[in-house]
Amino acid sequence: MDKEEVEFYGEYTEILKYTEQEILKELNDILDELTEDPERSPYEHIISRIKSPESVRDKLRQKGFADDVLTGIIKLSDVIGIRIVTHFVGDIYLILSRLREHETWEIVKEKDYIARPKENGYRSYHVILKVPICREDDFAKFTDLPDSLNIEIQLRTIAMDCWAALEHQIRYKKDVKNTALIADELKRCADEMASTDLTMQTIRDVLMK
Repeated sequence: MDKEEVEFYGEYTEILKYTEQEILKELNDILDELTEDPERSPYEHIISRIKSPESVRDKLRQKGFADDVLTGIIKLSDVIGIRIVTHFVGDIYLILSRLREHETWEIVKEKDYIARPKENGYRSYHVILKVPICREDDFAKFTDLPDSLNIEIQLRTIAMDCWAALEHQIRYKKDVKNTALIADELKRCADEMASTDLTMQTIRDVLMK
């Protein structure tokens, strides 16, 4: 976390970072259990972040809430966000099945943007997890926090992640001309990459038989 984020989250910085690391440990344990053969690992990489102060404030205002840090932690479901990037589409649903079986967490919401892509072509699988907040001595002072916190996990293939990263770069370019044409081309690229994902999954399934 940078200086601005630490200043914004203040005394909550430590518990958010601790919660983030605990979730990552649990996720890595799940992924390790699924990786019997390193050459057939179900994922490419896993990353996490704590939402930037600007994004927290913007989202709270859009929802009609006060834009203070405590409201953000309580009301938003993605202050802590984690992305798992897989090799194949099937790996997404394999990992998802293990998330559903986890005894500590509760899945409170799922959005399948793979089966039902967004209008611009965006594909990913979003999961909102309710995770317990640590109540050990070091964090006992946080009596204003609830017993659990909602966090978001995104699961996507390398191709989906590549498209999303490039689309993000283009979307934030200023003074873009021919926006309709660019949107159409991005959608076409997303569809072609999705088709490639399905083809690669089919090839893998054939080889695995």
